[in-house]
Amino acid sequence: MMDVCELTRFVPSEKTLRLVMDIAGALERYRIVMEGPSGVRLRKLNHIRTIRGTTAIEGNTLSEDEVTAIIAGKRVAGSKREIDEIKGAHAAYSKIREFNPLKSSVLLKAHALMTKGLVETPGKWRTCNVGVFNACGEAMHHAPPWDHVPFLMKDLFKWLKSSKDVPLVKSCIFHFVFETIHPFSDGNGRIGRLWQTVILGKWNELFYALPIENMVLTHQRKYYKTLNESQKKGEPSAFVDFMLDMILRTLKAKGDLEGGKKKVVSKGGKKTTEKLIEMMRKNPKVTLAEMVAELGISRSAIQKHILRLKDAQLVRRIGPDKGGEWRVV
Repeated sequence: MMDVCELTRFVPSEKTLRLVMDIAGALERYRIVMEGPSGVRLRKLNHIRTIRGTTAIEGNTLSEDEVTAIIAGKRVAGSKREIDEIKGAHAAYSKIREFNPLKSSVLLKAHALMTKGLVETPGKWRTCNVGVFNACGEAMHHAPPWDHVPFLMKDLFKWLKSSKDVPLVKSCIFHFVFETIHPFSDGNGRIGRLWQTVILGKWNELFYALPIENMVLTHQRKYYKTLNESQKKGEPSAFVDFMLDMILRTLKAKGDLEGGKKKVVSKGGKKTTEKLIEMMRKNPKVTLAEMVAELGISRSAIQKHILRLKDAQLVRRIGPDKGGEWRVV
């Protein structure tokens, strides 16, 4: 029997921590772009790319221009099903800021929007057993029995509410477990990707305008391969790192203003942020002065790196500046 507690069990690797930190830095650069003169245009373009990306992953053949036309109410030469898929994705993503990521009832409403006219029971858990098959008809994943779905989804949302994982990691784990449960007769991939963005957007609204789905489309084969391998292992590590990499690539593609500037690293080849985490773990009461002396960089630089760590929810300060201590998440 599938166990949500087992599927959500995750210990971040050094690669995971590096990706989370790199994403935190890339988010600030992305913010600059989105707050600039091209921000409004980029939001509209990224909405189109998100819709096209998430539907194309599932086999929809309509182009970005055709997606744009459908959203504008124009007629295009496509099948009714493909057009309905675009309309459904547009309806769901247009409401994304209103979705509460912690409520399964809201996820069901999102599914109803996404699959209107496409399934017999939109917004309802499946009532039949299903499997995921490859192009050759070979079973890649057998989802749990249909009558297990309600309590598995209840357990998943219970975990989502109580998990102490950072939102970036939590969203990836939710995506993985959701696809493993496969709670709907159709639309699981689209809703899984949507809900990851819902979770991320509630944490940082920049994610509402980030077309991660379009980057996943570019790496579609690896997306399914990594998901399938993680499902066979029964744990999310590889899928978490893959999705974090997709997020980072998307941010860099749309908001990297560094122009090739080298990243600051500390002695020994490690990034300053990694060194800081090590120091905090070894000595939670380590002071800024001790950090400056150890790393050989300015106090203001140390403070900027600590701010990035706090923004990424990797560390937090317990107590006052004097007498308090660092807690590494």
